[in-house]
Amino acid sequence: MLQIFEYLVDPYMGYEIGDIFLEIVAVVMGLASVYFAKKDHLWVYPTGMISTAIYVYLLVQAGLVGDVLINAYYFIMSLYGWFYWTQKKEGITVHAIASINLRETLMSVFLFIGSIVGVGLLYVFFDKANDWTAPVDTLTTALFFVGMWLMARRKIQHWIFWIIGDVISVPLYLVKGLGLTSLQYIIFTLIAIFGYREWKKRLHNYPQTA
Repeated sequence: MLQIFEYLVDPYMGYEIGDIFLEIVAVVMGLASVYFAKKDHLWVYPTGMISTAIYVYLLVQAGLVGDVLINAYYFIMSLYGWFYWTQKKEGITVHAIASINLRETLMSVFLFIGSIVGVGLLYVFFDKANDWTAPVDTLTTALFFVGMWLMARRKIQHWIFWIIGDVISVPLYLVKGLGLTSLQYIIFTLIAIFGYREWKKRLHNYPQTA
């Protein structure tokens, strides 16, 4: 147990106090965001935007090109999701929880393939393609790109992409020396599982639209 603790703490020995504090804030806001997503609550977006803005800064230093890109993308999609979720007509929510349709399925495939190609090219451009974490980071980026878009569209399938990406991210961040973030992704995985179950229950209470 002590060895695990040392493994998590040792990478932080050379960190600036300010960066450690920022990671803690990013982790707390990230956890809050996933919790609010589980509850289908609008606060998923402002808390998530704070977390992603901090991670853009931290991940540039960690050299995770794909994750820098995806956190910037999260921020932009959060603005879109915030607007999309708040749309109402005569006091009734226009876009409630729903299942993915054919057009969104095709868009998800396009986003996944496009993300793989785009992030792969970025790694080549920055001469980081030889690092073993590059293909792993590329895969998680593609999964999260699709997951974030589907969440902004309030589609229940977004949880599946989060769960797969979260599980893969746990060892990735641990190896990169971001122990707190690795622990965060373990909690993310658990919340995402429960989130999927809760959204599935709520799905049956909403009228379905195409």
